[in-house]
Amino acid sequence: MNDLRGQAVLVTGGTMGIGLATALAFARYGAVCTLTYKWGSVEEQSIVDLFAREQLPAPVLIQADAGRDEDTAQVLAAMHRRHDSIYAFISNVSAALVTKSLDDYDKRALLKSIEYSAWPLFAYTSGIKQVFGTYPRYVIGLSSGGPDHFCRNYDFVAASKAVMETLCRYMNYRLYDEGVRINVVRSRMVLTESLKATIGEEFIAFASKMNLDRQFMTAAEVADAVFGLCSGLMDGVSGQVVMVDRGGTFSDNLMGLYEERNFLQLFSEGHE
Repeated sequence: MNDLRGQAVLVTGGTMGIGLATALAFARYGAVCTLTYKWGSVEEQSIVDLFAREQLPAPVLIQADAGRDEDTAQVLAAMHRRHDSIYAFISNVSAALVTKSLDDYDKRALLKSIEYSAWPLFAYTSGIKQVFGTYPRYVIGLSSGGPDHFCRNYDFVAASKAVMETLCRYMNYRLYDEGVRINVVRSRMVLTESLKATIGEEFIAFASKMNLDRQFMTAAEVADAVFGLCSGLMDGVSGQVVMVDRGGTFSDNLMGLYEERNFLQLFSEGHE
């Protein structure tokens, strides 16, 4: 059922973290993946070698800025020279100002965050229609729990993710008759370089000391959820925001802390 040999998959920000794991997940079923990345952020040969070691179809890497319409057009034109259609588009790029206090709030920075983290979901999807004549069968945006749960330094990222999630629902409604399925995959924190740059290394060390490593997902777990939504087995799911968290969000509250109070007390006593 999941024979994707020859199918084209586009993953923006696809050379590291969740994006790379997602590309690998599709390639393992034969898909030919085009991965975009920003200038100087990756050694292309290392990515090609990674796919080669697993004997996967070689990826196509294109330098592109997700916030520039000209770059989006160039990416799609390059793909059109190799493919007649795009099977799946995964919008993974996210960029935002780290906001440590209200003093960091800036309207232009917020709009720039939306431009990079939310707008590409629409810009690439509509661009694919213009270039290929059809929409991709699947469109997936990558989000986080930030819109609903506090995350340190995450104000503008969370705001832009909330915009993307809203666009997902409205785009799905407006494209209902086009045969495209649009969803957003949220996940709990994944230990990527982007996360470390946003919340800081100290928080990660703190979580480990508190025995809360289970709070972190792996990039492969998120990638598998993305692939599942694009596998054909979940075509009844569209216009949804799907949370990937191993069920952890359910217990991540005051009552959950109360249930773990014995461990927390021992931790506190050990650090007095």
